[in-house]
Amino acid sequence: MGGPLDVAAVAERWTALRDAIGGVVVGQAEPVRLSFATLLCGGHSLIEGVPGVAKTLLVQTLAAAVSVRFGRVQFTPDLMPSDIIGTSILDTHAAGETRFRPGPLFTDLLLADEINRASAKTQAALLEAMQERAATVLGTRHALGPHFAVFATQNPVEHEGTYPLPEAELDRFLFKIVMGYPDEQEDCTILALHHAGERTPASVTHVLSAEELEACRTVVRAVIVREDVLAYVAALVRATRADVQFALGASPRAGVLLVRAAKAQAVLEGRDFVLPEDVQTMLLPTLRHRVQLDPAAEVEGLTADRALERTLHAVVVPR
Repeated sequence: MGGPLDVAAVAERWTALRDAIGGVVVGQAEPVRLSFATLLCGGHSLIEGVPGVAKTLLVQTLAAAVSVRFGRVQFTPDLMPSDIIGTSILDTHAAGETRFRPGPLFTDLLLADEINRASAKTQAALLEAMQERAATVLGTRHALGPHFAVFATQNPVEHEGTYPLPEAELDRFLFKIVMGYPDEQEDCTILALHHAGERTPASVTHVLSAEELEACRTVVRAVIVREDVLAYVAALVRATRADVQFALGASPRAGVLLVRAAKAQAVLEGRDFVLPEDVQTMLLPTLRHRVQLDPAAEVEGLTADRALERTLHAVVVPR
């Protein structure tokens, strides 16, 4: 099952995964798609939504369906970096020597729940892990697994007792996934499911093994991107830097990650080549947390998503 896959096989597994997650998480089609795209790209994602919209449930269900190790850390103001990374302790069996006791960071899929409730120092403990898939304790580097991914959640409306995420940390997240309220039909479906007996992530069918996930990533890396599509991505990124509605435009890293995200979107659509539409689909989740609005634009009620949509309309799409 861990052998080479092609685009069609990955698309089939995506359909099976979407159906498996849909048995527990009702609706939320875009967050589900972006969560799997996060794993396909080998990235990390920040999930934003008010309490009760299934942020935690989505990540737990995804981990169950993909058959990877799952860990969870509830971020609080008194959480210390060592509570996440781990500590070196005195080895009672070897005089004068220490051994490393790993923390919850050492897993495959880490849920950092309410990440903005921890101090900046504790948030920074994730930076090295997210960028290099390793953690350094007392000068010793400890490698994390190849499937390591962070899914962090935050509440956009409650600011008391929270710490804003620094730009350097935001930039480590491939996507900022926004989870909103379900529609009327989805609300009814949620109530019916809970009335009949709540389904949990433990009941989800395993769709992908860790080995198959790596094979899927290989397929994504091989997706073809034409030069005119690369130029289109460059034009979009550069447009955010020149536009007066942005105080801070997208960086070169943002362009690199947008291409990577578009390749994953192409595979989910069953193609081995990227179309401009794939870039457009992935623009908002990839860039919304990497740009800063001009204060005057914010006062007028403009949001990052609306500003980026204007950028999309202003840049010529390749034929």
